[in-house]
Amino acid sequence: MSMNHRTNLPAPTAGRGHALAARTAKRDAALAIGIDDAFISTLVDRFYESVRDDDLLGPIFAARISDWPTHLGRMKSFWGSVLHNSGAYSGNPMLKHLAIPGLDRGHFDRWLTLFRATLDDLARDPATAGHVEERARMIATSLLNGIVIKRDGLAAAQGLEDF
Repeated sequence: MSMNHRTNLPAPTAGRGHALAARTAKRDAALAIGIDDAFISTLVDRFYESVRDDDLLGPIFAARISDWPTHLGRMKSFWGSVLHNSGAYSGNPMLKHLAIPGLDRGHFDRWLTLFRATLDDLARDPATAGHVEERARMIATSLLNGIVIKRDGLAAAQGLEDF
């Protein structure tokens, strides 16, 4: 490992090499269980089709999204970053969700239910479904915790359980 002799820390290029290797390993692991770009694209298209038709979530999205092709492209980039560690997504999902009044656990429960149903229809391998669902649950938990903390304070989030 190359060291910066003034700081006794690894040289920046060493860190970039490690990060690239970690990203490559994560992408390779996802590809090995069938999570490729086509899978991500189909997952996003089918999932948001069900969201748009949903009585609870559909109106929330309809009020905020007028350009669905752009939104779907952004979501494909987001899920590619989540599942492949691609670094392609640069948005701030927390800010977007904080701007929606009234979001609560029921909304995130419904989101996860639709997501699981999409995975059940799409994923042929249980490892694929489990891997993607785990990431979706982590995202839902993070967003809900952030919303509750911002809205009600840190103490209110103490009792929240993961999905």
